[in-house]
Amino acid sequence: MIKFFKKFAFNTEGAITVDWVVLTAAVVGLGFGVVGMLLSGNSALGQKLSESMQDAKVQELVLH
Repeated sequence: MIKFFKKFAFNTEGAITVDWVVLTAAVVGLGFGVVGMLLSGNSALGQKLSESMQDAKVQELVLH
């Protein structure tokens, strides 16, 4: 049994595949995080812009 665990611990076959799976999962996770932040930030910005435009006064442009 100990021989099996030693052989398993030092076996590097498939290690690159595992690295790519972990790296891909990290990139996807970060992507979801960025999308979540952008969506919530855009809503707040849109609300502030809407309030600002409602309070704005429109003036006539006079050209001489």
